[in-house]
Amino acid sequence: MAESEAETPSTPGEFESKYFEFHGVRLPPFCRGKMEEIANFPVRPSDVWIVTYPKSGTSLLQEVVYLVSQGADPDEIGLMNIDEQLPVLEYPQPGLDIIKELTSPRLIKSHLPYRFLPSDLHNGDSKVIYMARNPKDLVVSYYQFHRSLRTMSYRGTFQEFCRRFMNDKLGYGSWFEHVQEFWEHRMDANVLFLKYEDMHRDLVTMVEQLARFLGVSCDKAQLESLIEHCHQLVDQCCNAEALPVGRGRVGLWKDIFTVSMNEKFDLVYKQKMGKCDLMFDFYL
Repeated sequence: MAESEAETPSTPGEFESKYFEFHGVRLPPFCRGKMEEIANFPVRPSDVWIVTYPKSGTSLLQEVVYLVSQGADPDEIGLMNIDEQLPVLEYPQPGLDIIKELTSPRLIKSHLPYRFLPSDLHNGDSKVIYMARNPKDLVVSYYQFHRSLRTMSYRGTFQEFCRRFMNDKLGYGSWFEHVQEFWEHRMDANVLFLKYEDMHRDLVTMVEQLARFLGVSCDKAQLESLIEHCHQLVDQCCNAEALPVGRGRVGLWKDIFTVSMNEKFDLVYKQKMGKCDLMFDFYL
């Protein structure tokens, strides 16, 4: 499999970084040298995989999935380092060797496009939960994330960052291809396709979907308790005091997009999404 390195431009307003380019997709440098091992990663029937494009609400989704699948109390989750319970497949830590040895049932996350995930997942050998977020809110959150990390060293404007996003020049490649690829597999028996905005618009239905998909059986009282706990998690995660400018809320983009930026974004969105019938709520 061909691998190459793509240098990110270091012109004024751009952050300096090196992406690892794999089959035309820009990936973080820590993916270098391990893509074949990832493709051959041994999957178990009891695994539950959470896959998202970065800043699609992964942290919130993992807590809800953990609560639904494990029956954990939200207060207990708040005291846990949930990231240790749900490792990211491609991250340097804890690493593929350690993830392979985790006891079942494993909960594993990834930001990789569908085509780069373990081939066993393509064969339906374990459950995959994918969550998509409307791209306008996502790009704002992704920008704030890049600005907050010293390792990213991004000092450009939001307009420049948004242009990179629209031109597929960020880590994990094109958002447009990422979501459409999973949307095409939404009817696969082992795939559950969710949208971030539905956590705010109709959490009850989403929790019921997750419980059915994960094979969690509960009576009416247990389900109501589960839903109440999930509401607590959503409220905690999206509290404006806990997140800079409330980056977990729906419609965040309206505070930062200019009229001209929005018009340009809508044009690119229409072009890149083509005839895809996937629809998003851009505000609630």
